[in-house]
Amino acid sequence: MDLMPEPQTVGADDALTQLADILAARGITPPTTHELNGYSPDEPGHPAYHRQQRINAALARWTTATPLRYQHATATDPRVIHWAADVVASPDNARSLLITGNTGTGKTHQAYGALKLIANHGPKSFQMIATTSADMYGSLRPSGAAGAAEHGLKKLCEIPLLLLDDLGSAKTSEWTEEITYRLINYRYNQCLPTIFTSNLPAKTSDGRDLTTTLGERIASRLAEMTTVVPMAGTDRRRAN
Repeated sequence: MDLMPEPQTVGADDALTQLADILAARGITPPTTHELNGYSPDEPGHPAYHRQQRINAALARWTTATPLRYQHATATDPRVIHWAADVVASPDNARSLLITGNTGTGKTHQAYGALKLIANHGPKSFQMIATTSADMYGSLRPSGAAGAAEHGLKKLCEIPLLLLDDLGSAKTSEWTEEITYRLINYRYNQCLPTIFTSNLPAKTSDGRDLTTTLGERIASRLAEMTTVVPMAGTDRRRAN
């Protein structure tokens, strides 16, 4: 997984415009005035009306799945915006995203912002789950309800859009490694767009990386399925 140089970020207000420009360059644009077909934009039957209904529904789902802390998240990194455009253009062919960097560099903010960009485009279907790796393991531990853990893992495997935050931060065991492998392997095989964030780099020479923490078979799939976006900087939480 090759690391890319840190680009200049764009302003929060420019994110949607940049997404629209990227999609327009690929021949994907929202309805125009030439598509009126006798309907007013605020009436059923007009393409813009139905697109706005899809946007409203998608943003409502995004809001429900997003913690209060990140309700105003906006993707400002051009690499993250390009990833969102890839998902909008062709979710079956889009790579997944691995955002790495030290604590407090804005990884989770960018991840939720990327999902919001996708929702703002008004896809025909928008379904997402966002969780941390620690919460995922906690919810999937065997309990008294027969099959509950398998059902929970199945939902995470099959959801069209998944954000798995803090990958590699939880204490590892054979059980956690198996859960992580099953999840990533399923999404790898089904080409389902996934955002991973991690405090650990993709690979380093000193062994403090995701390969050492997660194991070769998981790291190998991540290497093929993800675009790595390393983020630099100091801990923004401590600066406030």
